[in-house]
Amino acid sequence: MDGTKVNGVADLRGYVVKRAPQFVRVVTDKLMIYALGRGTEYQDMPTIRGIVKKTQPSNYQFSSLIMEVVKSAPFQYNVKTAEGKEQRASR
Repeated sequence: MDGTKVNGVADLRGYVVKRAPQFVRVVTDKLMIYALGRGTEYQDMPTIRGIVKKTQPSNYQFSSLIMEVVKSAPFQYNVKTAEGKEQRASR
């Protein structure tokens, strides 16, 4: 993306590790899209950034990402109606 040359898996790993928060944000965004069954919107970005921040102490373990997505309000209150439309459940 930025023109950095990558020669093999080791270079790719190093590139990703240097940009871990950015990489984890993208992965979290994709997990949220899958979990919610819809695209993410600007309202979801504070949640996504919060998940990235909360998983940093665990070195961004994948299991931590999954748990934080499941505990997030957008996931907890996401309900599909019989017509297949998304609706937010009331608390």
